[in-house]
Amino acid sequence: MTPQLQQAIKLLAASNLEIETFIGDALESNPLLESGAVSADKDGPSGEADDIPREEITSDQLMAQGQGESEAPLDIDASALDRDRDTGDADMAGRAGSSGDAEWGSASGSGGGIDDLPGLEATKAAELTLAEHLDAQIGGLSCNPQEEFVARHIAGLLDDAGYLTTPLRDVAYDLGVDMDCAEDALEVVQMCDPTGVGARDLGECLALQAKEADRYDPAMATLLANLDFLGKGEIARLKRLCRVDDEDFADMLRELRQYDPKPGLAFASSTSEAVVPDVLLASKDDGGWDIQLNEDTLPRLVVNRDYYVELGGDSKSADAETQGWLKEKLADAHWLIRALDQRQKTILKTAAEIVKQQDGFFRRGVSELRPLTLREVAEQIDMHESTVSRVTSNKYLWCERGTFELKYFFTSGVSSSDGEGASSEAIKARIKALTDAEDPKKVLSDQKLADLLNEEGFGLARRTVAKYREAIGVGSSAERRRAKKLAGI
Repeated sequence: MTPQLQQAIKLLAASNLEIETFIGDALESNPLLESGAVSADKDGPSGEADDIPREEITSDQLMAQGQGESEAPLDIDASALDRDRDTGDADMAGRAGSSGDAEWGSASGSGGGIDDLPGLEATKAAELTLAEHLDAQIGGLSCNPQEEFVARHIAGLLDDAGYLTTPLRDVAYDLGVDMDCAEDALEVVQMCDPTGVGARDLGECLALQAKEADRYDPAMATLLANLDFLGKGEIARLKRLCRVDDEDFADMLRELRQYDPKPGLAFASSTSEAVVPDVLLASKDDGGWDIQLNEDTLPRLVVNRDYYVELGGDSKSADAETQGWLKEKLADAHWLIRALDQRQKTILKTAAEIVKQQDGFFRRGVSELRPLTLREVAEQIDMHESTVSRVTSNKYLWCERGTFELKYFFTSGVSSSDGEGASSEAIKARIKALTDAEDPKKVLSDQKLADLLNEEGFGLARRTVAKYREAIGVGSSAERRRAKKLAGI
């Protein structure tokens, strides 16, 4: 690929902040570029009508999306951007992260700066936020598209420490779902790494970590439900409530000190910049939709043709080196404006197709959210799915239900080795059969259950297995071990 094509691809995936930084650098390095207001009635301030238009799409145009060919931003083949498959769908494939070691009561953070639009994947790896880290896991833990969507929304609401401070009832109301759906989605978030995120208070955060460590028994549950007594130093009262002796109580406290009360702090802060939507969606009186780009986020650039002439760009008396330099800067300016113009059109075109596909969600809520893949949208708008992946990453849509990242509207579910979706009931039945037949002396852990199920063709993570196990009332390995011991099995 040419350097210009590589840059155009990066522009597609760039966020508002990255675009703003890139344009600022371009304005400093190219004297022929100017920042100016866009007008539909007259040329830009330099007299050259080579600027970036504002775009909007009505409900009638939504029905026509995907029927025309995309416009090439450069003097290259129109499909060149879509043929780039080397960089892949990094944003949709997920990323790994680590919370690190932390003592109870403290946690370390991480951070970094944004360079001049380096590889987008490298930037995100250095500045991985908790929401991004959770987003990479949620698809594989969710049982259906609705649950996945709500879980991603909840992940975006967590504070830097990893806590959900927004009342869950408010989340359910905003998204148009019942409390059962919201609670299931929160459970998905709480199953993610790092353990403890999604908690609504300290007790719940530590309880999640105790369950993960297989140390959540009635005594530990009582201790975590009465942490205020621990803060007041009422140790004797706590021991009576927990019904444990000094040795057991000391062991419980040692266990708690290994937990992290603020698991989200191991990731980059997500509160430094407010989310500004790229796309605005509003309902029309006739029942249709008005969808348009947010004018506040549109770059406004024009070519200063007068300055080009003043510097001798059109003068035969100017030396060859000066003319060559000016022509290069003029070409760069035109290229950037056209590339940004194409970026805006691609965002709008993709968003319009998403609105068309997810019409039920915008009208009636998450209960009407339909399964949707990158490929489906890509085929409708005649682009490669890697392009759709890039253009939906770090782009946000505002509607009456709130502000959502475009990629949230692409949902995935549990899959099996044959490529077909696995029935949740079939998975639950298999877990029940495995736990019923397990050796009492070798009780199966959630990880072992996941390994066995994966050998049978189910693509399940350990936390997904734990969720299904709890849903059918099967206790943890520790609980089953104790129960079978008491029963003399």
